[in-house]
Amino acid sequence: MMAVSHRGITAMPVTAKLSQKFYERLGEDLAQELVDWFNAVDATYRADLREFNELNFQRFDAKVEQRLAELRTHLERRLVESDARWEQRFTSLDKEVGRRLSIFGKDFEQQLTVLSKDVDRRLAELAGSVARLETTFERRLGAVTNSLIRWMFGFWALTLGALAGILYYLR
Repeated sequence: MMAVSHRGITAMPVTAKLSQKFYERLGEDLAQELVDWFNAVDATYRADLREFNELNFQRFDAKVEQRLAELRTHLERRLVESDARWEQRFTSLDKEVGRRLSIFGKDFEQQLTVLSKDVDRRLAELAGSVARLETTFERRLGAVTNSLIRWMFGFWALTLGALAGILYYLR
């Protein structure tokens, strides 16, 4: 079957009956020549259309490749910029952390020095208190010892006096 076209409007496919009448009126040679010419024109148009589509696809593909390359370049540039910003932020953060650690270290040292002096002072006070307690304890122990010796001497003296009196009476 064959499609007949007039000014871009495609008609219904040519049926076998119409094709037969076409061949009868124009003759076999002329009708075959017209059919061959239509087929050649159709093949040419198809080849041209295929070539045109291939060229359009190549241009489209080239534009897509170009835009992808531009996008890749843009993304790489943005990534480099982002890396630089992050590096700057990390460097700034590192400096800030170092500064704060230094301040903390100084404050800690100062507080440790104050605490150490306070502990030393309290230990000295404790040592003084212990020394006073020792002195007081020794003095009181000496007083108790003297008192005990006096009492013991008194008991011995009474006991010897009583024994001397008993022996005097017993003799």
